Amino acid sequence: MAEQEVRRARVAVSGVFGLCGLQVGLWAAGLPALDHRLGLGAGRLGTALLFISFGALISMPVAGRLCDRWTSRRVCLVAGPVSGLTLLGPALAPSYGWLIAGAAVFGMGLGLVEIAMNVHAVEVERRHVKPILSAFHGMWSLGGAAGGMLTAAALRGGVNPQGLIVVAAIVGAGLYLLPGRWLLASAAGGEEREAGAAAAGSRSTTRWGLILLLGAVVFSGHLSEGAAMDWAAVHARQVLQVSPATAPLAFTIYSVAMTTVRLFGDGLRGRLGAPRTIRLAGIIAAAGYLLVLLAPAAGGLRLPSAWAGWALAGVGLATIVPVVFSAVGSAGSASGRTLSTVTMCGYAGLLGGPPLIGHLADATSLPLALALPGLLCAFIAGAGPIGIRALVPQPEPGKIRSTTREAALPSSNGQNRSTKAS
Repeated sequence: MAEQEVRRARVAVSGVFGLCGLQVGLWAAGLPALDHRLGLGAGRLGTALLFISFGALISMPVAGRLCDRWTSRRVCLVAGPVSGLTLLGPALAPSYGWLIAGAAVFGMGLGLVEIAMNVHAVEVERRHVKPILSAFHGMWSLGGAAGGMLTAAALRGGVNPQGLIVVAAIVGAGLYLLPGRWLLASAAGGEEREAGAAAAGSRSTTRWGLILLLGAVVFSGHLSEGAAMDWAAVHARQVLQVSPATAPLAFTIYSVAMTTVRLFGDGLRGRLGAPRTIRLAGIIAAAGYLLVLLAPAAGGLRLPSAWAGWALAGVGLATIVPVVFSAVGSAGSASGRTLSTVTMCGYAGLLGGPPLIGHLADATSLPLALALPGLLCAFIAGAGPIGIRALVPQPEPGKIRSTTREAALPSSNGQNRSTKAS
């Protein structure tokens, strides 16, 4: 029975990740129409996007504490539909002022569901036979792509863009209820986490120091992701002098590589172990950025060289966040608080990275500015394995310790049980 519960929960969490990605994809694809309707301009639209990030940063620590107190399942059941409905705010905003308020509330909803689904994903992975967290993040990416394609198809068909977002918000809120019944009913929280925190005792300060180190790793990973998302096409256009129609392919190649590895990269972590995986990921991502920086010197092969570099960057960056989330969430007590802390560090990198690259490019040059994410990827390769090994005892690569599975499956009478016992 326990194995069936875990299988259902895996499907349910995949659904939540996919719906969250779909929601963000619909919002992002609808931004040009929103800009046109309210006459925003680049500056005011950018401010609205900042308020989404600020709203998420405000709600994430709250979501983490709620997960620890009430379980991630309960928070998911509430946060999903609420997050869907918050999309109505910016969609219906009649003016710029209302858009700012709606954007902040929308960001809060995203922050709640982001933390709840990741905490629950860690709970599911702890009960599963193999690593599966990366695939959940791959489902988010697929959901985002689906949202963009759905919006494009609807607009080509003459659908009113504002009406599309309103319907998507209402329907999406209802769809979040579907996977809720399959989420883990036995997800730990409340008293169990408080007991774990008490057992941690004198290691608390050291543990939080390691979590902040891994937060810096996630910050570096998200900053490098943001640099690729916002500057890959610009680099191709300005530095490599390709046509406007060809330039966006740099980001497309990066995105496809990242999504593919996230969907199928869990097996690598199962074979190599988390420390080796994150070291390899950092090295590959750094090599990708190095290849991008060297592309202008490749003559006639400069564009293929840059594309290969962005593909390597996507491959490397794909597994960094899932590996760290899995390690932090499995480190013991209060996984809601710890994951929310690490996630906030990541959002800070995603929020501040692209503007920082832009300012560095203005002061120096874009190739020199893109050296920063390359250096941060090298930092990931060095610091990531150290933090993970110190925070979580590592099993031998390719092996799953039965004691870990047994500890993750509490039975109804308080005794631990293995998946085979069910």
